Amino acid sequence: MVKIKLKRLGAPHKPCFRIVVQDSHKSPVSRYIDLLGTYQPLEKDANDKVQIDEAKTIDWLKKGAQPTDKTLALLKHTKIWSKFVESKHDKEENQ
Repeated sequence: MVKIKLKRLGAPHKPCFRIVVQDSHKSPVSRYIDLLGTYQPLEKDANDKVQIDEAKTIDWLKKGAQPTDKTLALLKHTKIWSKFVESKHDKEENQ
């Protein structure tokens, strides 16, 4: 199964995360499939905390990638999750 998850980077007490697509059966330190964005929780400006490529993320969600709980919270915060659900409903209504 493919998951959208956070990969931790940065020095101790200064975390920085990459939002990546990775096979859930592989080790967390192994290579990821695709880089979707970054999350920097210590940034003071709210716009700089989360940066996600919306088109890539929605494409991976349509392919069946499952977000982890924390990644899902970030997707909901940036309104990407609602756009994905909306596009899913539009597709069902057109069929």
